[in-house]
Amino acid sequence: MRWSQYYLFTTREVPSDAEVVSHRLMVRTGMLKKQAAGVYSILPYGLRAMRKLEAIVRRELDVAGAIELTMPTIQPAELWQESTRWKAYGKELLRVEDRHGRSFCYAPTAEEVITDIVRHDVRSYKQLPFNLYQIQTKFRDEIRPRFGLMRGREFVMKDAYSFHADAASLDDTYEATREAYCRIFEACGLDYTMVEADTGNIGGSDSHEFMVLAQTGESEIVSCPSCGYAANTEKATTAELPRPVGTEGPLEKVSTPDQKTIADVAAFLEREPAEFVKFLFYTSETEEVVAVAIRGDREVNMIKLANALDVQHPQLASDEQVQELTGAPVGFVGPVGLEGVRLLVDPSAAALGSFVCGANEVDAHYVNAQWGRDATEGEVVDVLLADAGDPCPICGETMQKTRGIETGHIFKLGTKYSEALGCNFLDAEGNDEPMIMGCYGLGIGRTVAAAIEQNHDDDGIIWPLPLAPFRVLLIGLGLSQKGGEEVAAAAEELYGQLRAAGVEVLYDDRDERPGPKFKDADLVGVPVRAVIGKKGLANGEIEISLRRDREKHFVPVADAAARLIELARG
Repeated sequence: MRWSQYYLFTTREVPSDAEVVSHRLMVRTGMLKKQAAGVYSILPYGLRAMRKLEAIVRRELDVAGAIELTMPTIQPAELWQESTRWKAYGKELLRVEDRHGRSFCYAPTAEEVITDIVRHDVRSYKQLPFNLYQIQTKFRDEIRPRFGLMRGREFVMKDAYSFHADAASLDDTYEATREAYCRIFEACGLDYTMVEADTGNIGGSDSHEFMVLAQTGESEIVSCPSCGYAANTEKATTAELPRPVGTEGPLEKVSTPDQKTIADVAAFLEREPAEFVKFLFYTSETEEVVAVAIRGDREVNMIKLANALDVQHPQLASDEQVQELTGAPVGFVGPVGLEGVRLLVDPSAAALGSFVCGANEVDAHYVNAQWGRDATEGEVVDVLLADAGDPCPICGETMQKTRGIETGHIFKLGTKYSEALGCNFLDAEGNDEPMIMGCYGLGIGRTVAAAIEQNHDDDGIIWPLPLAPFRVLLIGLGLSQKGGEEVAAAAEELYGQLRAAGVEVLYDDRDERPGPKFKDADLVGVPVRAVIGKKGLANGEIEISLRRDREKHFVPVADAAARLIELARG
């Protein structure tokens, strides 16, 4: 492809709304064009990278036995009402009406449609199992779209759905898909890890995320270098935390004037924050106000809390709600004498033999409080946000924390959707049973963006060879200057040789000065670069380098094509 004839326009300007590297570089390299918040046109250079990934995905899913189809992006409301997700999915579901007033949604996912398809076609256990997938556009009306393709509203995703007669069959497909995902990310040349994850709006039981590791990742991962345990912080658990050395004695109320935070009170009482139990109050769409007790030096995991309460969006109760419910101001509420409130106690707090807590009045705290003796014990529920330094739940060794970008997510759905939509089969004994389902998602645009987050420098993208839109960038220098005819002739010959060998080559034949050409070359990040200029030709050489290290090698003109073909094929 000749650059002069290709739709590739770079820019030096950094978009004002770009918060992460991939968003900045995808706009600057002409991969994206914003149409609305979280909605982008994918331009030719970006589309080539996405098509590379799609080809890898199709290859590995075919090996795993999955079968491709395409489902509509506009889905009838009746199916979502039947599954009960029409209201439960929340405001991320874009609801629309046609000219007849019939309700539809723009698909954020396809569990309802695929289940509807299968329930009309499959009746016997002899027809199971199978795994159907599509690579299709989705829309989720994110409250705050950001990070370009990493958290857009419209995006391209590979979603697959498997159907089974028993749990063992689901386990087999789940494992086959897990292995396929590993092959996909390895084939892309990406550094990744698989972690335990929450199932979120999709539902189901077991769930794992695939994370491309990058310091700019929005997800936090805790992992154990000893046994290999890994989970995102939404899901991660810990072994019992080391207990602080506390004091035992009778319950005592102490004055803590003008001490507003746990850190302030701890310093005032000469105690450690780990000896405190703090109380937070939450409400949700159910309007029930729930108290949560957690150790004073730790934070509540909102995903775990939502799952414990079986709600979608828990949020802190207002100061007025807390005052009305407890008679005490926020920051001074404790469990002693607390009545009429549902209380969840994290194990980090439940394990304390004695603790410091609010005394249910301003500027006062209790010391030496004990569960059972002084306070109702409540429901012990893990709502802890895991962190680096916590003990591993498997082996007890110290865990570490890294960051990653979620690019794939696999679920064991069980019978959630098959039961709701009546997707049943007759087993060997003639019994009517709901099919057992699995679900497997992989973000196409998000993975390409993640590859850029992991592979870039200050000058631009450094494409992994398998995802590169072009594998070789051929640069002709001084094409319109005196003596440029020889350069143009040599470049044309080499360009033809590479194309004849099936090499994806971008020939920069633009009438530009060398400086802008080299700037653009670094920016767009084609892995292999060949430069032809008058000086080099005078010496019978062509300059070849790799974008990753930019070390220059001068190769005889006669050997250049063979060397470039070798590098382009990896």
